[in-house]
Amino acid sequence: MSGASIETTLELWAASLREVKARIRPLFTQERVAASAGLFLDGLLGAERRKTGWMRAEAAGDPGPWRQQAILGRGRWEADALRDIVRDYVVEHLAAEEAVLVIDETGFLKQGKVSCGVGRQYTGSAGKITNCQIGVFAAYVSRHGHAFIDRALYLPKRWTDDPARMAAAHVPARTTFATKPAMALSMIERAIGAGVPFGWVAADSVYGVGDIEMAPRRQGLRARRERHP
Repeated sequence: MSGASIETTLELWAASLREVKARIRPLFTQERVAASAGLFLDGLLGAERRKTGWMRAEAAGDPGPWRQQAILGRGRWEADALRDIVRDYVVEHLAAEEAVLVIDETGFLKQGKVSCGVGRQYTGSAGKITNCQIGVFAAYVSRHGHAFIDRALYLPKRWTDDPARMAAAHVPARTTFATKPAMALSMIERAIGAGVPFGWVAADSVYGVGDIEMAPRRQGLRARRERHP
């Protein structure tokens, strides 16, 4: 806020964070789990450059990372419901009719073979084929700001064709192979179905044409592909 004191700005941030925590509270059936989720969020917003489990636990005042690891690995709550809460919050604050829905992917460098979806594949994060996970993301961009509103983990065929490996990684049994363009199309259709206002869809050329281009046009929107160097 231009011209506001540091104290006023900090209180606005704190009030917004309390509102976000209140919105996500219904996702958790137990108060202690909801409290751990709030502390996990605090840790992500902290100043540490590396967000390891032990560092987040230390910031939360926990004796070890087990409580926050439980939220990510053992807790039972709906990640897609959280996605929808985030999307609705973003639209409330950033909505504009001429906004752009941006579809792109990024890679997460990994070692080993156990992490869900990991494998040797191309990622722009490294600029080469390497061992990594790939995530496809949708971001909402308007004159008011920008934020992510959707995400999906890409599972190569060598994963979806291996039921035992899928089960070991706790991937839902109904999950089947989907190309990155198909994942992007699902995100576009989810945004349209949720009434997210936007005038353009922008995506890297890897997402091609066809359905990706036609889905926005059926809604009177426009699509644009960007070719990265």
